[in-house]
Amino acid sequence: MIARETDAKELSDRLDGESVRLCSAMSTWEALAGLRRSYRLTPQIAHERLRAFLRHFDIAYADIGEVEFEIAAGAYEQFGKGRHAAALNFGDCFAYACAKSNNAKLLFKGDDFSKTDIAVC
Repeated sequence: MIARETDAKELSDRLDGESVRLCSAMSTWEALAGLRRSYRLTPQIAHERLRAFLRHFDIAYADIGEVEFEIAAGAYEQFGKGRHAAALNFGDCFAYACAKSNNAKLLFKGDDFSKTDIAVC
């Protein structure tokens, strides 16, 4: 959505429909790295776009602690790359864990998470 990809409007509408919006420091780091890598944005511009996006959608940071670690470890065992068709990686497992530990739905692209038991936004 930050990069204004073709499905940005659909994802934005789905996010608008949620009253509570959370992210993790890990997911924002991945977004920042993606903006820098894919769109060759400077660090300053990437940070500005990311912060503006978080403000626009009133997205708060979810804490990541021991509970989330345990859920992420379980997600990797159950749905991890090389173990399951969902093929969740490190960042995916923590996104899954943050959603699960906060009883939240997960907004995502692709179909990896649809092969898990996560609630979909």
